[in-house]
Amino acid sequence: MHRESVAKKDSSKTSQIMHWLSPEKIEMYKSLESWAEESILPFLRPVEKCWQPQDYLPEPSSESFYDEVRELRERAESLRFCLVGDMTTEEALPTYLTMLNTLDGTRDETGASPSPWAVWGRAWTVEENRHGDLLNKYLYRTGRVDMKQIEKTIQYLIGSGMDPQTENNPYLGFIYTFFQERATAISHGNTARHTTVCGLIAFDEKRHENAYTRIMEKLFEIDSEGAMLGLEDMMRKKISMPAHLMYDGQDKNLFEHFSLVAQRMGVYIAKDYAGILEHLVKRWNVESITGLSARAQKAQNFVCGLPQILRLEERAQSRVKKGPNTGTFSWIFNREVVL
Repeated sequence: MHRESVAKKDSSKTSQIMHWLSPEKIEMYKSLESWAEESILPFLRPVEKCWQPQDYLPEPSSESFYDEVRELRERAESLRFCLVGDMTTEEALPTYLTMLNTLDGTRDETGASPSPWAVWGRAWTVEENRHGDLLNKYLYRTGRVDMKQIEKTIQYLIGSGMDPQTENNPYLGFIYTFFQERATAISHGNTARHTTVCGLIAFDEKRHENAYTRIMEKLFEIDSEGAMLGLEDMMRKKISMPAHLMYDGQDKNLFEHFSLVAQRMGVYIAKDYAGILEHLVKRWNVESITGLSARAQKAQNFVCGLPQILRLEERAQSRVKKGPNTGTFSWIFNREVVL
C-alpha cells in the first residue's frame, strides 16, 4: 500500500509514531463529518430503545427466578464453551475502542468530541458493551463455567492489546471493523440456533456491519485509489480475529483450541471467511472501479482474484480434520471435552 506517512518523534526521542495519512487526506475525512452525521449516526439506537441484558435474563426479584435459572442451566450445557469464547471476545471492548481512537482523521481527540466520527465510536462501543454483559451474566447464571478463569482470560486479553494490523490508518480500520462485524454476526447467528440471546447480538452486529459497509462505499466513491490499496493491504495480512491473543494463564494456544471447537461445531468456519471476502468484493463493486493507477490496478486484480481463499479454506479444514479429538479447558473446570 502506498504510505502517505509523516513520522513524528515523541519528546523522549526513543520511538516514532507513524501517521499514514497526508494532511490532505485527513482533511478529506474531516470534510465527511456532515455526511457521517446524516448517513452513519442513524444506524445507532437511542438508549431507551435499546434492549438491555436484564431484558433477557431471569429476574432476581421474581418468584420464578430459581426455576428460570434451572431451565437456563439445562439449555446452556452443550453450548457453554462457545459462549465463553464469544463472550471473551465481546468483553475486550476497551481494546477495540482504543484502536478506533488511533485512526488518523476520525479519532476522538478529547474523549468527548462532538465530531460524528467520535460520537459513532463512543455510541458503537456502548451498544457493543451490552453483548459482553449479556453473555457474561448468562454464563454466570448457568453455574456451568469457571468464572474466575474466564475473568482472568478477559484481563489477559485486554492487557495484550491488538496486533497493529490497522496501524492508525482509517482505510484499514474501517475494513477491519466491517470484516469483524460481519464475522461476529455470522458466529452469533449460528449460535442463535441454540440460544435466543445470541440472535439479539447477531442482529446488532449486522446493523453495525451495515454502517461500516456504507463508510467503505463512500470511501471507494471519493477516493477509490486509497480504498483499493487499503483493501489489498488488509487482505494480504489475512485479518486476524480480535481475540486471537486470548490466554487463560495456562494454555498458550487457547485461541487455536477454541477455534477448533468453533469450527467443528459449525459456529464459524473457514468457508465463512471466504464468503465474507467474496461479499465485500461484490458489495463495494471492486471489480468495476476504473481510473486507478497501475499500482492500484494491481491491487484490484489481487483482491478480485484472492487466490488464497481456497488455500486458506483447505488448510483450515485440514487442521480441523487432523487436530486432536479431545482437550481440557480451564473455562469449564479443566474437564475433557470433545473437540
